[in-house]
Amino acid sequence: MIPIKSERDLRVMRQACAIAATVLDRLCQITREGVSTWDIDQAAKKFMGELSCRSACYHYKGDGTRYPGYICISVNDEVIHGIGRPDVILKSGDIVSMDVSVIYEGFVGDNTRTVIIGDCAPEVRKLVEATDKALHLGIAQARSGNRVGDISAAIQKYVESCGYGIVEEFTGHGVGRKMHEEPAIPNYGKAGTGPVLHAGMTLAIEPMITMKSAEIFVDEDDGWTVCTADGAPSCHIEHTVLVTSGEPEIHTIPLR
Repeated sequence: MIPIKSERDLRVMRQACAIAATVLDRLCQITREGVSTWDIDQAAKKFMGELSCRSACYHYKGDGTRYPGYICISVNDEVIHGIGRPDVILKSGDIVSMDVSVIYEGFVGDNTRTVIIGDCAPEVRKLVEATDKALHLGIAQARSGNRVGDISAAIQKYVESCGYGIVEEFTGHGVGRKMHEEPAIPNYGKAGTGPVLHAGMTLAIEPMITMKSAEIFVDEDDGWTVCTADGAPSCHIEHTVLVTSGEPEIHTIPLR
């Protein structure tokens, strides 16, 4: 069953999402050449403490292990679930996806951005721009009366028109009192299919796009980091969105 949020739930969830977006915004401001992904992860811990929230990722239970980072930091060919490390130093031309999920007063805010470090190849910049556009095309379909497949199909149609790959093993999802709620929101699918969307549903929509092949593998050394099989770059961008009777409402906007 897909949870429908009450007005009280939404008041808290808007704040949780704004806090998550603020943490991510602050991290983007310090993410530059010469900074390690470990430094970024530790800064995330600090910012979360300052904003009275906690990480939804830290010690998240996987297959026999618990995630060790406060956010997911994935560089270049890492698709998702990368772990901050002291020996991974960002350099010009890198792209880094930072997935920030926080818990605030019992609700989760979830968002991701991919940041370009210095000067990158034009084809990599195009990948990042296309992923952002695909996300917003998907968000536009998050309307009461539409179906999950309408979101999925909008993303797939655009991404494939650009010649990129779509990671199928991981999807967007409902979000609220838990980081992962119903429904699953694939980045591929057929319009007019899947669960019907209703006002009050909160969704994490998150294209995970590869420059070439969509084939992936999980790093055996850490059991978490998902990488492209061909070593080509990957991009991941995400917003938490509220379905309403009118225009979708993006919740993950930084505090002002």
